[in-house]
Amino acid sequence: CLENTDPRMRGRGIQLLSQVLIQCYSLLQEKEVLHLVLFYESRLQDHHLVIPSVLQGLRALSMCEVLSPGLAVSVLKAIFQEVHVQSLLQLDRHTVYSIITNFMGTREEELKGLGADFTFGFIQVMDGEKDPRNLLVAFQIVRDLIAKNYALGPFVEELFEVTSCYFPIDFTPPPNDPHGIQKEDLILSLRAVLASTPQFAEFLLPLLIEKMDSDLQSAKLDSLQTLTACCAIYGQKELQEFLPSLWSSLRREVFQTASEKVEAECLAALHALSACLSRSVLSSDTEDLLDSFLSSILQDCRHHLCEPDMKLVWPSAKLLQAAAGASLRAYHRVTHSVLPLLLEQYTKHPQSSQRRTILEMLLGFLELQQKWGHVEEDESTLLTLQAPVCSVVFSALTDPSVQLQLVGIRALTVLGSLQGFLSPSDLELVVDHLIRLALREEDSQSSKAAMEAAGSLAPIYPKVFSGRMVPRLEEELQCVSSSEWDEESSHDHCSLRQRCLQALAAVSTHTSIVRETIPVLLQHLRKVQRGSEAGNAQDMVSVCQSLHRVALQCQQDAEGCWYYHQTVVPCLLAMAVQAAMQESTHPLLGKALLEEEVLAAMVPVISAATTHLSPELAAQSVSHVVPLFLDGEVSFLPQNSFPCSFQPFEDGECLEAQRRLVALLMAFVCSLPRNVAIPQQERLLRELLALSCSCNCPFTATTAAKCFAGLVNKHPAGQQLDEILQLAVNRMEPGLAEGPRRTQALTLLLWVTKALVLRYHPLSSRLTDKLLDLLGDTELGPAAADGFSLLMAESPDVLHKGCHADVRIMFRQRFFTDNVPKLVQGFHGAGPDVKANYLKGLSHVLNHLPKPVLVTELPTLLSLLLEALSCSDRVVQLSTLSCLQPLLLEAPQIMSLHVDTLVTKFLSLTSSPTMAVRIAALRCAHALTSLPTTVLLPYKARVIRALAKPLDDKKRLVRKEAVAARGEW
Repeated sequence: CLENTDPRMRGRGIQLLSQVLIQCYSLLQEKEVLHLVLFYESRLQDHHLVIPSVLQGLRALSMCEVLSPGLAVSVLKAIFQEVHVQSLLQLDRHTVYSIITNFMGTREEELKGLGADFTFGFIQVMDGEKDPRNLLVAFQIVRDLIAKNYALGPFVEELFEVTSCYFPIDFTPPPNDPHGIQKEDLILSLRAVLASTPQFAEFLLPLLIEKMDSDLQSAKLDSLQTLTACCAIYGQKELQEFLPSLWSSLRREVFQTASEKVEAECLAALHALSACLSRSVLSSDTEDLLDSFLSSILQDCRHHLCEPDMKLVWPSAKLLQAAAGASLRAYHRVTHSVLPLLLEQYTKHPQSSQRRTILEMLLGFLELQQKWGHVEEDESTLLTLQAPVCSVVFSALTDPSVQLQLVGIRALTVLGSLQGFLSPSDLELVVDHLIRLALREEDSQSSKAAMEAAGSLAPIYPKVFSGRMVPRLEEELQCVSSSEWDEESSHDHCSLRQRCLQALAAVSTHTSIVRETIPVLLQHLRKVQRGSEAGNAQDMVSVCQSLHRVALQCQQDAEGCWYYHQTVVPCLLAMAVQAAMQESTHPLLGKALLEEEVLAAMVPVISAATTHLSPELAAQSVSHVVPLFLDGEVSFLPQNSFPCSFQPFEDGECLEAQRRLVALLMAFVCSLPRNVAIPQQERLLRELLALSCSCNCPFTATTAAKCFAGLVNKHPAGQQLDEILQLAVNRMEPGLAEGPRRTQALTLLLWVTKALVLRYHPLSSRLTDKLLDLLGDTELGPAAADGFSLLMAESPDVLHKGCHADVRIMFRQRFFTDNVPKLVQGFHGAGPDVKANYLKGLSHVLNHLPKPVLVTELPTLLSLLLEALSCSDRVVQLSTLSCLQPLLLEAPQIMSLHVDTLVTKFLSLTSSPTMAVRIAALRCAHALTSLPTTVLLPYKARVIRALAKPLDDKKRLVRKEAVAARGEW
C-alpha cells in the first residue's frame, strides 16, 4: 500500500501504520523512531488525502520518550513548512495542536533553540481557527509560550492579534453538545492568555476601552473582568498612557448603567487599578501616578457627595470607596479629602433621610479602615476627626428615625472594632447608648441591633461591658421583677423583662462576661420559680432561651464551655428536682417548672452545654448525672437538702412529677460525645424502656423513648446492643397488638426505628416493615403515617449530628429505595378506609427527599401524587402540594404532560376550608407558570378567572399569594 500510485491506497497504508504506532509507540527503540520520523516527514509532501494519517503517526511518535535530540524541531519545521493547517478538518487540526503540546511538554529546551521562529510557526498554524475544541488547546499553547518564556521576538503584536481577534467571545453551544464546552470555558481560557504578559498592554488596553463602550452587556463585563485580571501583572509603566481613558469609561458606566453586574465589575476594576498603582515603587524623579489618578477621581466625584438627595451621590461614593479600599496609601489620600466633607454635610442637612445617606457613606469609609486594623497615628485622617466622627454617630443613635439609628449602630460597631479609636469616656457613652436602645427603644429592630452590637464589642472591651453594662442590666431586671404593676403597665414590664434577659445573653460573648451574666440569669430563674404569678412559665421559658443563647456562644471556648456546664447544668437539675419533690408533697408549689413548655425549653440549654465538652470533662459530668437519676445521688447538686428521695424510675402516682425530669436526662446523655462511656448504661436502657412502655403521661413516655433511641443509636455494635434491641422488640410487639398503651408502643417503635435507620442497622428494615403493616390499622394508621415524617425529618433535640449521633450521609435515599415500592404496593392493596394513610406516609417520605433524587423518580410516582391531592386528609394535601411545588420548577418537561390534571386539582384546592392548604395550592398555581408557555396558554383564561375568587379571601396571607399567582398568569 505504501508504494501504491493511488493516493487513497497510500493513505490507507499510512493509516494502518499510524494506528499500530498509536498502540505501541512506547515499545519502540531510538533507531526505529528515527527511521519512522524521517519517513513520516517525507510523507508530509505527499498528496493532501494522505496528510491526516501522516499527522496521526507523528502524534504517536511525539509521545515517544526515546526521540533523538533535534527530531522534535525537525518535525515541527516540516509541519510549519509543508502543511496548510487551517485547510484541514477539525480533528486533523486538533492533531497538529496535540503534536505541538506534546513536544512543548517534553522537548522545551530544543524548541526554545528555534527562537522566535517557533512562535511565528505557531501563529501561522493557529491563524483563522474557529472550532471551540481546538481553540481551548490553542489558547493553552499560547499561555505556555508566555509562561515558559519562549522567545516572542518581533511577533508580540502578531501573537496578540491572532488571539485577541476572538475577544469578546461570542459562542452558544449547540443543543445536546456531546463535548460540553461552555462559553465560560472559552472566556476564561482567552482571558488567561490576554492577561498573561505586560507585553500585550499597549495593544490590549485600547481594545478593552473600545469594548467597554459596546452596547452589549456581555462585552462590557468581559472587558472589565479582563482589565481586573491584567492589573494583577501590570505596573505603572503599562497603565500610564491609558489611565485618563480608563477612568473616563469606568466613571461613565457607574454613573449611567442600570445593571448591577456592570457596576460591580467597574468598581472591581477601579479597585484593581488603584491597587496596581499603589504597588509601584516610586523613585525621586517619577511622577506619583496613584496621587494624580486619585486626584482626578476626587475631582469628578467629590462635589456629588454634597447632594445627598441627588442621583449621583451613591455612584460617586462607591467609586471613591473602591479606589480607597485598594491600599492604605490610597485610603489616606481619599479620606483626607472626603471625611471632613461628609461630616460637614451631616451637620448641614437636618433631615433624617439625608443624614442617613451621609452616615451610610461615612460608614463605608470606616469599614475600609477595618481592613488595616490599628489606626496609624501619624497618617490617619480618622484620628484627627475622632471627636466629630463620634459626635455624628452618637447623634444618629438619639435620632427619632429608626433607619438612621440602625446605620448609627452599625457605625458604632465599626468604630469600636478600630483598636485605639474610642477613648474610655467614649466607651462608657457607647455602653449607655446600647443599654438605652436595647431596653427603652420602642422599635424592636433598633433594640435587636443594639444587642447584636453589644455582642460584637464585648469581646474587644470585656472589662467595660462586664463592669458597666452587666450591673446596669441586672439592676433593671431586679427592678422590673420586684415591683408591683397595674394591669395596664404589666405588659410593658413583661416586655422590658424579656429585653433585659435577651440583652444579658447577647452581651455574653467573652468568658469573663459569662461569669458575670450566668449567676444573674440563674438567680432570676430561682426568683421566678419561687413566685406564684400566672405568667411564670413564659418567664421561665424566656430565661431558658437566654441561657441557650449563652451556651451556643460559649461552645468554641473550652474554658467558658466548662464553666457554663458546671454552673448551669447542676443548678437547673437542682431546681427541677426541688420542684418535682414539692409537687409530690405540696402539689401547688414549683408547678411552673414542671410544665412541658418549660422542660422543653431547658432541653436545648443542657444539650448545648454538653455537646462541645472534651471527653475527659464529659466523663466527669456523666459520673454525677446518671447516678442522680438511677440511684437518687443528689450530693453534687447545689442546695441539696431535699424533703424526700429522688426516684424517677420507681412506680407510684406521687412520682409522676419526678418522671417528667427524664427530659433533662435525655438532653444530657444524648448530647455526649460518642467516645464517652456512660456508667450503668445497660440498667439505664432497661429503665428507660420500661418507662416508655408503662407511663400514662405522653410527655414522659415520649422523652423516655427518645432517650432510649438516642443511646441505642450511639451504642457500639455487638451482643449487648442485640440483646437490648431484642428486649425492646419483645416489649413493643405485644403493646402494639392490643391494650390501652398502643400509642406509647407506637412512639417507641418510631424512635427506635429512626435510631437504627440513621446508622444502617440491619434490624431497621424489620421495624420499618412493622410500621408499614400498621398503616392498615384503622386506629393507629394515621399516627403511623405521620411517623414517616419523624423518620425522615431532622430531629431538633436528639438523633442529629450536632449531638454526635451516628448519622449516615444518604440514609434518606436508602430509606426511599427500600420502602417506597412497599408503600405503593400497600396503597394498591389497601381498603378504601386506610388508603389515605399510605398516601400520607408516601408524601412525608417524598417531602424530605433531596430534590434531584425525587426528579429522577418522578415519572413512576406522579400518578400517585396526583391521587393524593384528591385525598380528604388535609395533612396529605399539604405534604403533596409542598412536594409538587419545587418539582414544577425543577422538572417542567415531565410536569407538562399532566398539566390538565394539575390545573384542575390546584384550582379546586384554592377553596379548601384549611388556610394552609389554600396558600400551598396558590403557590403551586404560581409555580405552574414556570412550565413552557405553549403548554399554559390553553388554560390562561380559566386560571385567571378562577384565581379572582381567592383575591377576596378573608385571610390576608391567602390574598397575598393569590395576587402573586394571578399576576404571574
